[in-house]
Amino acid sequence: MSFTSNLQPLTSNFDYIIIGAGIIGLTVAYELINRFPDLKILLIEKESDVAQHASGRNSGVLHAGFYYTADSLKARFTVEGNRRMKAFCHANGITVNETHKVVIAANADDLKMLHELKRRGDRNGVTLELIDETQLKTIDPNIKTYQQALYSPNTASVDPREVCQKLKALLKNRIDFRFNTRVQQIKENRIVAGKFSAGFNYLINCAGLYADKIARQMGVGKAFTMLPFKGLYLKYSGDENIVKTNVYPVPNLNNPFLGVHFTKTVHDEVKIGPTAIPAFWREHYRGFSRFNLREFVEVLFWEANLFLRNRFNFRRLALSEMKKYLPHVLINEARHMVRHIGDAFKPMPPGIRAQLLNKKTGELVMDFVVEHSKQSTHVLNAVSPAFTCAFSFAEYVVDEALKNAAPDKNIAEVLNPS
Repeated sequence: MSFTSNLQPLTSNFDYIIIGAGIIGLTVAYELINRFPDLKILLIEKESDVAQHASGRNSGVLHAGFYYTADSLKARFTVEGNRRMKAFCHANGITVNETHKVVIAANADDLKMLHELKRRGDRNGVTLELIDETQLKTIDPNIKTYQQALYSPNTASVDPREVCQKLKALLKNRIDFRFNTRVQQIKENRIVAGKFSAGFNYLINCAGLYADKIARQMGVGKAFTMLPFKGLYLKYSGDENIVKTNVYPVPNLNNPFLGVHFTKTVHDEVKIGPTAIPAFWREHYRGFSRFNLREFVEVLFWEANLFLRNRFNFRRLALSEMKKYLPHVLINEARHMVRHIGDAFKPMPPGIRAQLLNKKTGELVMDFVVEHSKQSTHVLNAVSPAFTCAFSFAEYVVDEALKNAAPDKNIAEVLNPS
């Protein structure tokens, strides 16, 4: 198979069509074609290349897996996902920076939560160590904590765009790609996108910010809507090495955001962030870029609803996060975690978190969500640590798709329905 030009009509039928060329769509395609080399697969992407949204705009941190409750999909896939992502990078000449990580406490209440994170990590099979202030100083004397900190030796950083480009290169002669192609309609077992239509035996929706809209075309995900949050980062531009490892505060475990933290990138640069600013449309990166009136109305409706009813303390979250548009507010929040920090920071390209909202409960969905219809599987909530989990999560998505496609048939019958 080959890299498909967007200029030529496409009328073929495919075994699988995958929507979305972010890290999940790419790893799902990689998992499928490695299991079944003879499959005819088409990957559709509305942008001009892979990883143009969250997959290419995230921090590149490979998480260890201690934030998540033991019964969650995130807990199930993060430890193994971390190992498999590192193995993929090492096998393909992609740099992995073993940055490690400390989670620090600000007070006695934080200290209790730090111990809860340790208990979660132990249940999830994560290598972790509770360290005291003296031990923390040997890791980095500039970091401060209240009595104890949590040390994670398996946290690391990679370049997420490099990972996605390598996956594209490995796939381009094995599956068909279709870029600059927006899905317009899905009806029964046929998709209309851009200037072509194509049939499929099965569809897998990995469309990120638009996964809920794709799903609803196939009668799936009606209980949810996407609520976008803008993540701003500032990169340190001074000469000194202000931190030697990733530094995170104890998060509020009632929402999916980890708070402003210090990140060491794959190239040993330091950045602070991200924010969790409510965005007003799905690709609200800056100014009125990619403004969409319908999305604006939809998103504003749900944000106003959450603000008025103050679900999950949304009112406080929104007001405090909006202030972080001002760089000094972001810097001051990071300042509490270290003994010294300068003001030499410059803005980085923002990202958008494709966060799923349960419309019935008014709560943000904490875990990954995968739902099915008769001929399709939909990845509705693939937020952090989805990049870390990508290879192990993709294996799960493919397993679920195969079971859903024909629960009473064997694999050969699934792949050859005639």
